Order: sequence, then C-alpha cells, then structure tokens
Amino acid sequence: MDDAEQNLAFRQLNGIALAYLGDAVYEVSIRRHLIDQGLTRPNQLQHKATRYVSAKAQAGLIALMEEDDLLTDEEWYFYKRGRNAKSYTHAKNTSVITYRVSTGFEALFGFLSLSGQAERLQTLAQWCIEQVEAGRVRYAK
Repeated sequence: MDDAEQNLAFRQLNGIALAYLGDAVYEVSIRRHLIDQGLTRPNQLQHKATRYVSAKAQAGLIALMEEDDLLTDEEWYFYKRGRNAKSYTHAKNTSVITYRVSTGFEALFGFLSLSGQAERLQTLAQWCIEQVEAGRVRYAK
C-alpha cells in the first residue's frame, strides 16, 4: 500500500476504530509520563493514570481544547466522527454523553497517529498532561 492509499484507508475508518487505536496511543503517552516521573508501583501508576485517561478526564480535556481553540477544523472533524459513532459498548461509571465525548477524544488521537502526525500528537498529549497537572480539568459527571 503506498502513501496515498494509506491516507485514504485511515480516512475511511469508522470513529470506533479510530478511537480503539487512539485509546492505546494516548494511554502510552500517559504511562511514559508517569514512569518518567519516577512512579513504579503498578497500583500507584494505575491510580495516577486515571486522572488523565478516564472518560471523565478526556471529556474535560475536550472542553478545554474547545475553550482554548486548540484544534484544527480537520481535528474537530475526526473528534466528531468518534463522538457520533454508533458504539455497541456501554459507558462504565459515567454518562452516555461523557462516554461518547471521550470516544471522540480517542478518535482524535487515533486519527493523528494514523495520519503520521506524531509531532502534533505529542504536542496535544503534553498539553493534556499540563492541563491535568495544573488542575484545569473539570471532570465530567
């Protein structure tokens, strides 16, 4: 598959498939950050990671991205594809709306990964980390 075909292929993926990858990509960024901070105990890592990767945190981060006018039109498009995608799984410990918004957040990261925008992906992941650590995130219900 050449570059043009790969570009077309990821653009045709549904929002849930993008979110599937985006969830893993974002989680790796957070795990690396926590280990870089010197955290090593699994229960400590898991507890800290939740502040960044929970559906409630991701929904709060999307709200901040909108408030700060951080995303491009194309990034909003892929976020909305994920948010609006028909999911056959259900929200755990959160509302359906929060779950859908977090699915959009993950789709955004999946899009950035598949489109080869590693630098932009890392910039957004770092921005998310900074917002959580600054206490700016209003966790959705």
